[in-house]
Amino acid sequence: MRKKEVLALLNEAKNHLLNELLPFWTKRMKDEKYGGFITHFDENGKDTGEDEKSLIAQARSVYTLSSAHRAGYGTGELAELAKWGVDFMLEKMWDRENGGFYWMLDRKGNVKEKKKILYGHCFAIYCLSEYSLATGDQRGIEYAEKIFDLIQIHCTDTRFGGYFEMFENDWTLCGPGPLGGDRKTLDVHMHLMEAFTTLYECSQKELHQRKLLEDIELLMSKMLHPEFKTGIPQFFANWEIAPQIKFDIIWGWDRFTEDGEKNNATDNTCYGHNAELAWLLNHALEILGENSEKYENVFKKIFDHTVDNGIDHTYGGVFVEGPHSGGVYDREKEFWQQAEVMIGTLDAWLHFKEEKYWNAYKNIHRFVFDKVINKKVGEWYPLLTRKGKPIWTHMSHSWKINYHTVRAMIQSINRLNKISDLL
Repeated sequence: MRKKEVLALLNEAKNHLLNELLPFWTKRMKDEKYGGFITHFDENGKDTGEDEKSLIAQARSVYTLSSAHRAGYGTGELAELAKWGVDFMLEKMWDRENGGFYWMLDRKGNVKEKKKILYGHCFAIYCLSEYSLATGDQRGIEYAEKIFDLIQIHCTDTRFGGYFEMFENDWTLCGPGPLGGDRKTLDVHMHLMEAFTTLYECSQKELHQRKLLEDIELLMSKMLHPEFKTGIPQFFANWEIAPQIKFDIIWGWDRFTEDGEKNNATDNTCYGHNAELAWLLNHALEILGENSEKYENVFKKIFDHTVDNGIDHTYGGVFVEGPHSGGVYDREKEFWQQAEVMIGTLDAWLHFKEEKYWNAYKNIHRFVFDKVINKKVGEWYPLLTRKGKPIWTHMSHSWKINYHTVRAMIQSINRLNKISDLL
């Protein structure tokens, strides 16, 4: 590894973040008429007119703006935009009768879907804690703690551990199957780790520390394959592995079979989630002040499985998923998996200093900058063929938003700076 090579990739990432990604959002996301953010844009960056504002898109946008401001970007305008988003969330999305946030509003702020979805509340805690850390506005941590308390009261499974995820408006647990009331997912429990990490960083409360450690232990003991340490997507309440099905309220996954069940429903692991879990765990341990040594075997197995199976050495980029024992099922390329594995491979190099992790990062970086970024507008295509031809061409909707792309650049820049300093 040469310092010149590292600096070239670092400068490419900085230019993309500052001159393409952040301007894409700051120039078009603010809804001056109704508040909050417009989050649906086509291939040309034009507002599609979709009449919805989802909890996940609003919260992720607040996180993106807050984290970029906290990282030192902009001259205050990102914090102002984040405040605009928080104002909308608290005034329009908060359920004053039952507590928590509604899942979906229309553009004007009228409620379209009242259900309480834990996935969305993970991001509400995450964004509001980040917002307070970035701006000092105490409304963020106040409401983040309110959500945390609601989750402990309504979502905790006191029999088997972990958290239920799908609830009616009054926090009554939803029914089974596609309604989601009998399932627990790696996705949600991983994002709870992410949320509780930032909550604890902001509050420094022992309770938040304890629940973060509890969630980490749960992820390690229940939700990773015992041999390969790869993530298992879905479980029943008692932690029996469940076939991966599509829920009636879904986020970010449109590619199921017609009957709503995933192909290879009980033997699939996602390369993006595995790398994301590893780097988020590493970050959580840093915030907790915990020694990462006891997790070194987990880190090594996750990073090796991701690099050995998930990297496309022919066309570049990261495959979607494969079996736990190794191999590939889905050879398309999703934007968010590229983003998360970029961060993960840099963490892997910083941990283990093995050249294969640096080579994997370079592979994905080149694929993203040559194929995934829509050069006309500066955001990323959501889904591409193996060779890098766009399949879906929208720049944003309720789940394909700025969170993965901007975060990947901020986090990668931080790590590339560390690597440069070591050379």
